[in-house]
Amino acid sequence: MSAGMVMLLLIQIPLFTFISPSSGRGNFLQNFNIGWGDGRGKIQNNGQLLSLSLDRNSGSGFQSKDQYLYGKLDMQLKLVPGNSAGTVTSYYLSGDGTKHDEIDYEFLGNVTGEPYTIHTNIYTGGKGGREQQFRLWFDPTADFHTYSVLWNPHHIILSVDGIPIRDFKNLEAHGVDFPKKQPMRLYSSIWNADDWATQGGLVKTDWTRAPFVAMYKNFKADACVWSPKTGSARCDSPQRSSDRGEEWLRREWDGSSEKKLRWVHKNHMIYNYCNDRTRFPQPPVECTFS
Repeated sequence: MSAGMVMLLLIQIPLFTFISPSSGRGNFLQNFNIGWGDGRGKIQNNGQLLSLSLDRNSGSGFQSKDQYLYGKLDMQLKLVPGNSAGTVTSYYLSGDGTKHDEIDYEFLGNVTGEPYTIHTNIYTGGKGGREQQFRLWFDPTADFHTYSVLWNPHHIILSVDGIPIRDFKNLEAHGVDFPKKQPMRLYSSIWNADDWATQGGLVKTDWTRAPFVAMYKNFKADACVWSPKTGSARCDSPQRSSDRGEEWLRREWDGSSEKKLRWVHKNHMIYNYCNDRTRFPQPPVECTFS
């Protein structure tokens, strides 16, 4: 990392200690705790596989042991197959408190043969309302697919199998808040939301099909890990090779990514808050830069 890069990032985030990017590869026993569910969340195969299940009595969830302040986080998920109507599987980063930051994926189930909906949102200082929704170009229940969050000083980029579906830019210069001060944990959960999740709540959960199970594997984190003791984030990796590990931290938007994003938005986006004139007669500031 160049001296100029170090100085730029230190100016933006005074509490960082920049060593080199940290890298964690996903043994779930090492990286996560089952947070709730009374045994419905299970870590299997010596930490290589994790499952969350939902039945009439409860859902389940897990959370990362580490907190992150910037990172490139990848997880492979296989969503609930068959009739998943009424269920929601979430995968998100979140801080603490009422004014927390949050970066969301939510997977809204549907009846057999109908597509899942990916519901995304970005919260800053406890304020969300930035929903974008998509339908995938494959069946997310047939196999594992990689869902990624890239969060650096310039962008939050959500990607599916390496294809960007959303880019939330740092537009603080234009008065738009950007998550950069709060460390966040990675969470995932499955729960019943049949009051709203499928066709606005018209289709209810069929409990005869329970338990509903979502599967996880191959977690990878290239990230800056927060230390509550020091009040700073350490970016340290024994696996560093030259400067390749810093790519996620430096990454800016490029023409190839823009082309892929426009393809997704044209063919697979089903809702964009930026275009909702009922909610926002005057589009939010960040929408003018989309």
